[in-house]
Amino acid sequence: MISITLPDGSVRQYEKGTTAMQIAQSISEGLARNVLGAEVNGEVWDASRAIEEDASVKLLTWNDDKGKSTFWHSSAHLLAEALEVLYPGIKFGIGPAIETGFYYDVDFGDREFSSDDFKQIEDKMLELAKQKETFERKSVSKADALAYFTQKGDEYKLDLIKDLEDGKITFYTQGNFTDLCRGPHIPHTGVIKAIKLTNVAGAYWRGDETRKQLTRIYGVSFPKASELTEYLKFIEEAKKRDHRKLGKELELFAFSEKVGAGLPLWLPKGTALRQKLQDFLQRAQIKAGYEPVVTPHIGHKQLYITSGHYEKYGADAFQPIQTPVEGEEFFLKPMNCPHHCEIYKTKPRSYKDLPVRYAEFGTVYRYEQSGELHGLTRVRGFTQDDAHLFCRPDQVREEFKKVIDLVLYVFGALGFDDYTAQVSLRDPENKAKYIGTDENWDLAEAAIINAATEKGLRTVVEYGEAAFYGPKLDFMVKDALGRKWQLGTIQVDYNLPERFELEYTGSDNQKHRPVMIHRAPFGSLERFVAVLIEHCGGQFPLWLAPEQFIILPVSEKYEETAKNLLDSLNNSDICGLIDFRDEKVGRKIRDAELKKIPYMLIVGEKEVESGTVSVRKHGSIDLGSMSPQAFKELLIKEITV
Repeated sequence: MISITLPDGSVRQYEKGTTAMQIAQSISEGLARNVLGAEVNGEVWDASRAIEEDASVKLLTWNDDKGKSTFWHSSAHLLAEALEVLYPGIKFGIGPAIETGFYYDVDFGDREFSSDDFKQIEDKMLELAKQKETFERKSVSKADALAYFTQKGDEYKLDLIKDLEDGKITFYTQGNFTDLCRGPHIPHTGVIKAIKLTNVAGAYWRGDETRKQLTRIYGVSFPKASELTEYLKFIEEAKKRDHRKLGKELELFAFSEKVGAGLPLWLPKGTALRQKLQDFLQRAQIKAGYEPVVTPHIGHKQLYITSGHYEKYGADAFQPIQTPVEGEEFFLKPMNCPHHCEIYKTKPRSYKDLPVRYAEFGTVYRYEQSGELHGLTRVRGFTQDDAHLFCRPDQVREEFKKVIDLVLYVFGALGFDDYTAQVSLRDPENKAKYIGTDENWDLAEAAIINAATEKGLRTVVEYGEAAFYGPKLDFMVKDALGRKWQLGTIQVDYNLPERFELEYTGSDNQKHRPVMIHRAPFGSLERFVAVLIEHCGGQFPLWLAPEQFIILPVSEKYEETAKNLLDSLNNSDICGLIDFRDEKVGRKIRDAELKKIPYMLIVGEKEVESGTVSVRKHGSIDLGSMSPQAFKELLIKEITV
């Protein structure tokens, strides 16, 4: 017999070789019908896999993220099976689950493929799903795996097998389709009741632009048809909120092929929005003891060799800038922190001087692959609200907690109320990816975990998500549609102070290393603005709106009155404009609604005679007539709140 510990702490006895599905059946048949997989000692398994020793077991359903991921990974295999039936001889790359469904990379050869083919594939997937094909796991030797895919003629699978360790290779088969896969998978295809293929794109094999571009087919699936219906409604709402669409309509930003892909151009209204965000954070930072600094957009190659960025980010950096001096090379900076380390070194430091807090809205550059660029969320040039704190070891916890307070202040001001703090630690199985000693990593990780605990944050731990120089606390924010975004980040770093030989003189009159805290509440202004646009659907909080009101004169006769009103309001640090177009006032109102301007002030004969303005709020809300002073007070009160 073996002991199985369930999530509620209860322990049950089962025969050796019992499966998670049998455990579920022993609890209730209803539970068993909903089980998609199981977490066994922290590792996700097939529900049909035998458990041979004592274990902690969590049964996974659609309500669990890992259960959902298993469901979608199995759906990717079902997609591949359907494609192989419809397009014999095609070749397959990888087919993972992703946060919003799944995809499979496919080589169609000379065949043409487009979204017009989706319906036929969806129908075939549902037909196969109804056959309730089981997912059968089989361990194979490396030689047998190579032989199978050599015979099949699938060079992409052979390329993957090359890097796998013999004795740890598994195949999964459902119906007539066999794939190289670690798993796990759902019990059978019949669990999949609804399918929607959502997009088709190009993807270079293994992300290498020098290799063949495959066709990436995205999809999503559900255990109930009603959930697909809800999802499609969600997609329609997401399209309305797409920051690329709204950014164009609201005249916030643009891109130009002549300027270059992934390099946004901020238009006047977008610049006003961006500047308000900067001013807001700048005021909070100065109040919290930060000192603003400015650093160049480029740095000598040796700077980034010292920091480790040259080694770690070399593939994602722009090519070196050659100077007239032979052998001299500069780089567009990928990060601001090396520059701030050099600022710290400009003079001797005492323990009494610490902490030192440098803040900069610094623009950095990384050469993201063209296929991964996406509006403002993935660009090649972006501005970080970067700050670096240099402190004594005994100050780390308190400084870290103060940074948490600043991040939460930013989120609160912008309406991001639903968030989780992700403790991003290094991968214990692959320490070669990181710089620094185990001792420093242990200290840094403990500092983050303890600070997050003391602040009472809701946290999750993710291994392998740390920066190469230190662990992080990443804030995962849910927007109005329930989507997760990684925004603010805080990092503890014992390594860069070592690499840059940073020092301070302690109370013992000896030299000591400071500890460095990296933080960016926005993350990057570009990504933050994109998320903010989609979160509020372009209807920004009044204090942040680029145009807070618009004056709509009924005719040319009232333009002078409108100008005087604008001057009066703008003098109160309220920003607005006048619609001087020769259009009927109804058309002006409709256009102002489309531009999501918070308030509309209508000026005509009645208003001039009474010394008032007719006020409308965005969303077709008529607030009636009020004096200019009353309107001014209304706006100031809302902005202050």
